[in-house]
Amino acid sequence: MLRAAGVGVGDEVVVPAFGNVEVAEAVTLAGALPVFADIDPATYCLDPAAVEAAVTSRTVAVVGVHRFGRPADVAGLRAVGQRHGLLVLEQGESEAPYDEIAQRRQRAGYLDARLKGVRTPEGGVGHTYQQYVVRVPGNGRPDRDAFARAVRAKGVDCRVPVKTPVHRLPGFRQCVSLPETERAADETLALPVDASLTKREMQRIVSACNALGGLLQPAF
Repeated sequence: MLRAAGVGVGDEVVVPAFGNVEVAEAVTLAGALPVFADIDPATYCLDPAAVEAAVTSRTVAVVGVHRFGRPADVAGLRAVGQRHGLLVLEQGESEAPYDEIAQRRQRAGYLDARLKGVRTPEGGVGHTYQQYVVRVPGNGRPDRDAFARAVRAKGVDCRVPVKTPVHRLPGFRQCVSLPETERAADETLALPVDASLTKREMQRIVSACNALGGLLQPAF
């Protein structure tokens, strides 16, 4: 995709560090340099203002990645692209049938109304809830990880969606300030909203999470 668009050696491409490494790898395979920009804390997708701040004279493109079923701000990225003459590309997620998305949204609404002590995701237009990602506030990663272990012990299948941002991985390390990316990597936890979940299983998720409020008190 990048090579076909003329991206090559000496070029820079702005990409997110919060997510899978494949996007950055595709940039390097084209011979270009991935430059990481910060995310919007509500959508977990690239923040257009952060992208604009990362643009240099060598920047030729930006790749907006849709995350967790929430679409990236493509209009905002395109506006940045127009101002700087950049190619704006998108990486989508696998699409589910409409009835499956509708059931996910129903389960997400159930959790939104009942979960306490965690920060529930902002819905927004077009959110398909491919993953239901909450924030576990507190003292950083140990709190989120302790919360995850305790929830799993109660039979709830949860997972950390992004364990290590790409800019911290060997081969991609950059001295760059990405505070929202770092915070999201430390606080986020994906809870199940599969269409196959029964009401009893949904109740178990709520009960397990709400019983752990004591872990969520931030340090002052």
